[in-house]
Amino acid sequence: MAGGKALGRGFGRFWAAYAVSAYGSALGFGALPLIAVLVLHAGPAEVSALSAAGPAVGALVAVPLGPWVEFRRKRPVMIAMDLARCAALTTIPLAYAAGRLGLVQLFVVSVVVAAARIASGAAGGAYLKALVRPEGLLVANARLESTNWSSIAVGPPLGGAAVGVFGPVVTVVADALSYLLSALGVAAIGGREEAPVRPAGKGPLRAGALLDGWRHIMGDRGLRALCLNTMLVSGLIMATEPVLAVLLLGRLGFAPWQYGLAFAVPCLGGLVGSRLAPRVVARYGRERVFRTAGTLRAVWLIGLAFVRPGAVGLVTVIAVELAIVINMSLFTPVVATYRLERTPRHLLARTLTAWSISQQASIAALTALGGLLAAATGPRTVLVAAGLLVLASPLLLPRPGRALRHEPQPAPGHA
Repeated sequence: MAGGKALGRGFGRFWAAYAVSAYGSALGFGALPLIAVLVLHAGPAEVSALSAAGPAVGALVAVPLGPWVEFRRKRPVMIAMDLARCAALTTIPLAYAAGRLGLVQLFVVSVVVAAARIASGAAGGAYLKALVRPEGLLVANARLESTNWSSIAVGPPLGGAAVGVFGPVVTVVADALSYLLSALGVAAIGGREEAPVRPAGKGPLRAGALLDGWRHIMGDRGLRALCLNTMLVSGLIMATEPVLAVLLLGRLGFAPWQYGLAFAVPCLGGLVGSRLAPRVVARYGRERVFRTAGTLRAVWLIGLAFVRPGAVGLVTVIAVELAIVINMSLFTPVVATYRLERTPRHLLARTLTAWSISQQASIAALTALGGLLAAATGPRTVLVAAGLLVLASPLLLPRPGRALRHEPQPAPGHA
């Protein structure tokens, strides 16, 4: 297991930049729908369209960004994507101050932020593989995962308080500033990054290059199984979030602070799972972690269908979410490390882009279906359906044995 010093100063700066943007995004979580409601007085249909369509269109825009990122130095791409998000978000307080803010602008900003996030994630993942030695990748991914969960635990509550005191656009300003600081942090990593070798006679935006990431995922049995499993689990879990909010805040009468507490406390479990990941893998092996944590993160969701009013209901939500988060935070860095190991460097950006787009598309589609089902039958029906469907997700996990063994990767010339 690689310790903190073994990861190097470069990773320390990379991690710091990642943490700044993660906390900024968590602070501004849900800011655009909130502004749409408080400032533009948008209705439920408009807010739902902004929340779902913006990221979905952003994922579509990100499709050609995979090959574009692949054949460029990754640090400049990460800096450019941070600055693009900073610029896009900065237009909101400026338009608000000028009295010219509108839903179209919020939608465009949502698209830009979603596409830039996917491109930055692809560049960051590829850069991480070059920055950290192979034996340190799991520790590095575990630290990034712990940062995600800690930011989610503290960011939204602080953001909500800041909006109440300073107004609806303050968290957008903080988010924009975090991306600027992140860009400066990435620039401060230093060192010389080698330029990727572009295949002779093949443009990065040729039709085949757009699909190379999906071809690699589908052609690798382990990656294919994990990608399909992640799409199903993430999509079903996220599909329950809007209907659970309706159930808790509406029909069961939970106070907003109770609702926030129900989701903030379980995020602390993410610190536990992600920090334990390297030790658990060292003791039990990656294959057992995939099977055990991958199964345990799916079996608890059905419990949300039985939430009742009062303190018992609040404890039920916290317990269910805590169990899910601990296993997700244990599972995710192991998957991220395995994905880096199984993907040759000349395909990393395209593979990570394809993975992110697939997951985002699954979340958007299942969330939309969940909304339609909830409108027709009620929120508990969606919770039951999602809880039952996710029980089938362990069937998509890699089968023991050959699918998880490390196989030689093709040389760049044989892509």
